[in-house]
Amino acid sequence: MKRIARFHKVSKERFESDWTDTFGEAVEGQKPIGEIYEAIRLPKRATKGSAGYDFFAPAAFTLKPGETVKIPTGIRVEMEYDWVLKCYPRSGLGFKYRLQLNNTVGIIDSDYFYSDNEGHIFAKITNDTKEGKTVEIPEGTGFMQGIFVEYGITVDDDADEIRNGGFGSTTK
Repeated sequence: MKRIARFHKVSKERFESDWTDTFGEAVEGQKPIGEIYEAIRLPKRATKGSAGYDFFAPAAFTLKPGETVKIPTGIRVEMEYDWVLKCYPRSGLGFKYRLQLNNTVGIIDSDYFYSDNEGHIFAKITNDTKEGKTVEIPEGTGFMQGIFVEYGITVDDDADEIRNGGFGSTTK
């Protein structure tokens, strides 16, 4: 196995800013933001044969059918330049509840780590159940998985721009 990446937590200031921007100052029934930050776990593979690194919920979330939540994970990833991290819902959640990432597959490019937002990885998920099921994601449980994939470029590629930002920042 090639070892090509390392997960980090974003700074406490970055997490608190992004969490507040997403949820406001306080979420009813949840711990203070500082405690949520301290409890963040870095993504981890469950078994030796697992391809995916599980991302753990920084807080508990409940999604009724059709509901969506944007989750600041508190995680960033540093990886070699010819690799990408692809993010998907955990298989069991997708199978049982049709839990889906709103952009279908999250693509985390290697240069995202160096963005002004520290490369903070967000997950926007929707409970797309057709069976009326409510999804409960307890704090600290895996809800998304990331898989590292090596990629190539065309022989005539001449990209020389530098990223600074997330969604849509490379097509401005």
